[in-house]
Amino acid sequence: MAHGEVLEFEEYVRTRQDALLRSARRLVPDPVDAQDLLQTALVRTYGRWDGIADKRLADAYLRRVMINTRTEWWRARKLEEVPTEQLPDASVDDSTEQHADRALLMDILKVLAPKQRSVVVLRHWEQMSTEETAAALGMSAGTVKSTLHRALARLREELESRGYAGRALEPGQAGAGKAGTGKEQERCAA
Repeated sequence: MAHGEVLEFEEYVRTRQDALLRSARRLVPDPVDAQDLLQTALVRTYGRWDGIADKRLADAYLRRVMINTRTEWWRARKLEEVPTEQLPDASVDDSTEQHADRALLMDILKVLAPKQRSVVVLRHWEQMSTEETAAALGMSAGTVKSTLHRALARLREELESRGYAGRALEPGQAGAGKAGTGKEQERCAA
């Protein structure tokens, strides 16, 4: 890589690091794993930086690398969960409702398959359009919509099973859109 491209990459990382770390944090629940995910994605992107013709698409490229890396890790993980008859009580470290909502969302996102989680994160947290999400994930807009529909239904089921049936998260809380029902869901999927 030429010296100018190295400087360009360093400047890109310096200016976009916080936003990219937030994206990584939404893809994996553990903050240390999120940092590892971002670093791994940056190393992989650095090796291909000169191949990214339009640097305005660097964020999308890097998010895709993070999603692929997270998926690789997920596939390679050992089964550490032990099935039990009764779910343990969820603990919340922070007493404010916003942090409680964020903790709840991060916890229930774990029930989604990697593809579903990626769609939810990109559509609701990153506020990407259906078309942008489809391009970032390499799938059709219709697949994004149907995946989002199934993911939101699964999240709703999980909330109901945890006793949050009547509670909808308001836009802006915990950085996510509304995980509502009916018309709200159709509007989100459009």
